Amino acid sequence: MDPSTGTARANIAQGLSGRYATALFDLAIEQNSLDTVLASLESLDNGLASSDDLKALTSSPMVSRSQAAAGIKGIAGAMALDPLTSNFLGVLAANRRLGSLPAIIRDVRALAAARRGEITARVTSAHPLSKAQQTALASKLKSGLGRDVSLDLTQDPAILGGLIVRIGSRMIDSSLKTRLDQLGQALKG
Repeated sequence: MDPSTGTARANIAQGLSGRYATALFDLAIEQNSLDTVLASLESLDNGLASSDDLKALTSSPMVSRSQAAAGIKGIAGAMALDPLTSNFLGVLAANRRLGSLPAIIRDVRALAAARRGEITARVTSAHPLSKAQQTALASKLKSGLGRDVSLDLTQDPAILGGLIVRIGSRMIDSSLKTRLDQLGQALKG
């Protein structure tokens, strides 16, 4: 294991989502199915972003274990998720950990990026970034960091515009909300 993968693993494995992500990642490596698992997780992430029903199934405390397991089994079949990811979702449902799914997806992506020698940049934007904008941002970050960069994208309309980029412990906040807050503070004197 190269040092960057070990460091990423140590940072991720600290929390609950990290332990689940590390287990899924290790199983995917062991079964030579990392790319398939990553594709399934991408589909799940898109589903969570676009389906209120899926979001409710994974986050509602009113959904029983058996209902969650049945719902997840149906969703896994409908989305044609790979068997490893489907079984993993069943474990999450049985342990009432489906609410951690977005963090688990993020952590598996970070482990995969570290394995490829990439740095993961968590990017928050007010609106979804186009593929061209994503490519330009990744290229700009790569030139500044000297390493390939994997983007973990989220949207938060509250930032109004601009971007917030987090790479490790560094943060670049060029959001319109932060700039307006700073202007407001400056005007208060």
